Amino acid sequence: MILQALTAYYQQLSRQGVIAPPGWGRVKISYALCIDETGSLRQTVCVKGEEHKGKKIVMVPQEMVLPAPVKKTSGVLSNFLWENPGYLLGIDGKGDPAKSAKCFAASKALHEKLLSGVDSPAARGILRFFQNWDPEKAAEHPALQEALEDILKGVNLTFLVNFQYAYEDPLIRHAWERYYAAKGADGPEMICLVTGEKGPVERVHPAIKNVRGAQSSGAALVSFNAPAFCSYGAEQNLNAPTGRFAAFAYTTALNHLLADWRHVYYVGDTAVICWAESAQPAYQDLFGGCFMGSEYYDAGDLDGMVKALCAGQAVLYDQTLLDPEMEFYVLGLAPNAARLSVRFFLKNTFGKFLENARAHQQRLEIVRPSYDKFPTIPVWKLLDETVNQNSRDKQPAPRLGGELLRSILENTPYPATLLNGMTLRIRAQRQITRGQAAIIKAYYLKNNHPDVPKEVLTVHLNPDCEQIPYTLGRLFSLLEAIQDAANPGINTTIRDKYFSSASATPAIVFPTLVNLAQKHLRKLNPGTAVYYDRQLTELMSKLPRVYPARLNLPQQGSFQLGYYHQNQSRYQKKEEKENA
Repeated sequence: MILQALTAYYQQLSRQGVIAPPGWGRVKISYALCIDETGSLRQTVCVKGEEHKGKKIVMVPQEMVLPAPVKKTSGVLSNFLWENPGYLLGIDGKGDPAKSAKCFAASKALHEKLLSGVDSPAARGILRFFQNWDPEKAAEHPALQEALEDILKGVNLTFLVNFQYAYEDPLIRHAWERYYAAKGADGPEMICLVTGEKGPVERVHPAIKNVRGAQSSGAALVSFNAPAFCSYGAEQNLNAPTGRFAAFAYTTALNHLLADWRHVYYVGDTAVICWAESAQPAYQDLFGGCFMGSEYYDAGDLDGMVKALCAGQAVLYDQTLLDPEMEFYVLGLAPNAARLSVRFFLKNTFGKFLENARAHQQRLEIVRPSYDKFPTIPVWKLLDETVNQNSRDKQPAPRLGGELLRSILENTPYPATLLNGMTLRIRAQRQITRGQAAIIKAYYLKNNHPDVPKEVLTVHLNPDCEQIPYTLGRLFSLLEAIQDAANPGINTTIRDKYFSSASATPAIVFPTLVNLAQKHLRKLNPGTAVYYDRQLTELMSKLPRVYPARLNLPQQGSFQLGYYHQNQSRYQKKEEKENA
């Protein structure tokens, strides 16, 4: 299913002229070796371009459509017309001249094989370059000196012959395409599982690049590397026979998606990519805007568009008319050594995905502090609520990101690991943030539980709710406020000492806290003391004479919501009083 969808996406991009044809691929090039027809290296031209990354402007390699890269599993294999300095110059920064010599020899042999019969100045120039170039004296060549340090880092190079890129020469292009077509797949003839056509299949598929955490040289999406994964005596990818065109198409499409960093979103260790069947990027823009924010539309504009699409109406976004019935795909990939793990692969209409995402945001909606600038809580911020922000490793549980995003997009119950991770953070930090309160509210709205009734799952404080754990949470917040009023600036509060135990074993903690509050009230001026005493009496009247001995995990969630709601109600009243 994944390979079929990616192959269809490649065909759509190919029809639009956006993506390279078979035998060609997008390659990041940093420098061009400028040679003349005699093969002499005249200068080294930097072809990098400026790119904004955050507030900085950085120099990045230029993407060029060059002969497709070979799959380098082991040994020495050269690409045509482009390579790293070990292959084109016979030098590298790794201190292994013997290997560099082998690489240069392999590149020389490949170019002589393809260009020896090509009658063009560019072909003759490249052939003479390889014939005359001396790798042992390469580091001393004057044309390399300015860029030598950067080149030795292993950047990719290509050829400029008489100030024209070699890959633009029609005769050289024809020579490569003839060679690529004649090379054929290295496997036997079988039925391709992607296209259904019979023909040679690929034993080793091209590498997938640009997944954070995977090998920089690329990782495999389809791979069989041990006997346990094989069947009926088949080896390598013959266990999942894929024709040459399909292998090229799905890997080219996936690399195209991953190279577009504006539309690659990371949720934990999972790289999330998405695409519409029509291959129009506006669908990706709006989808990303709903989850990660948009730089072109504010939250109000996006919300209006999402409402219309959820209602089945087409919407104009960035000069593209978006169809809510358009088939849309979301793929989650995680690094796994030299391979990629598929965390999830989802297919639905674009409108349905947005409808599920909107329902998730509505469940998360909760009163927010004035200092919180996020109108809605993005997925990455939810995951942050499960990790210690003071630790060196701030990564959430490996599978949590994929499980959470899948539950949002399919509108299924949230994973229990989300609640467990967030609860551990509350116990450790002995306070509750907006994001954590929102997780509790959303989790129990979707994953119904009798100990967390809907009357506690509100956006704002519910003063009429008489549920015991919720009221205990409110009471703890009030007791903390009384202590703060009696002892302004105190270093250690009852929250620091008793929050976790109060939410788990109220009968042990609350009698002590209430007695302590009476002492604090006697320190206050009469007006303030009466103000707090009335609130204390009101909350105590909603509780039984004997406090519960223990609260289970869902009841602790109600306690935490009551505490958060009461705190926000108190802060809002304080702000209103200051602004009056």
